[in-house]
Amino acid sequence: MIVTKNLMKVYQMGDTEVRALDGVSLTIDKGELISIMGPSGSGKSTLMNIIGCLDTPTDGDYLLDDEKVATMGEDELATVRGKKIGFVFQQFNLLPRTSALDNVMLPLLYQGLSSKERSDRAARALGRVGLGDRMDHHPNELSGGQQQRVAIARSLVNDPAILLADEPTGALDSKTGADIMRLFDSLHKESGQTIILVTHDRFLAEHAKRIIRLSDGKISSDEINKKTIKPGTLRPEY
Repeated sequence: MIVTKNLMKVYQMGDTEVRALDGVSLTIDKGELISIMGPSGSGKSTLMNIIGCLDTPTDGDYLLDDEKVATMGEDELATVRGKKIGFVFQQFNLLPRTSALDNVMLPLLYQGLSSKERSDRAARALGRVGLGDRMDHHPNELSGGQQQRVAIARSLVNDPAILLADEPTGALDSKTGADIMRLFDSLHKESGQTIILVTHDRFLAEHAKRIIRLSDGKISSDEINKKTIKPGTLRPEY
């Protein structure tokens, strides 16, 4: 599903050339649940942005479902994002004066759907994450875990093939974070979506079946995780 070949991303900062990605080649198959991890500055966020069609590489190839993405323009990238990719971020990015239902409906506004169809699809997405009874609540009426579930529902409303989660439990306590990881596992088993967890947190990364580690813009390891943490497991220090 995802193939990158010698991806490069170079930023010019004054007289200094910064290689955020330096020859990243990887393949991610349909239906995988993987983690991409590394410390700040390792290149993981840059890689996520390119995989998520939010950015383009300086050099190298990126194929998504055999379609060349690396050289697409902004409009083409936006179309691919809208059809194939859902995003979940550490900060929930919900509109504060808008109900959970309306927040989840936002990605559908430019899809040419009727108001009823948008509402029905958003309601189904909220039901999938266990918030069917909270659709009319505003973010300030919801717990942190519930707000993240709304954000996950929003990412699912277009039925994307790929779900990209950037530090999805970073703003949550251990117990709530464990609940969110249980939800990701359930969604993965239910729909077979490709789920990519981007994190610097080893405990979060080890929920995945495969862990890709980045360092200084390069892949330092790409391994099957033989000690996958069971979803819902709390941190040892909790």
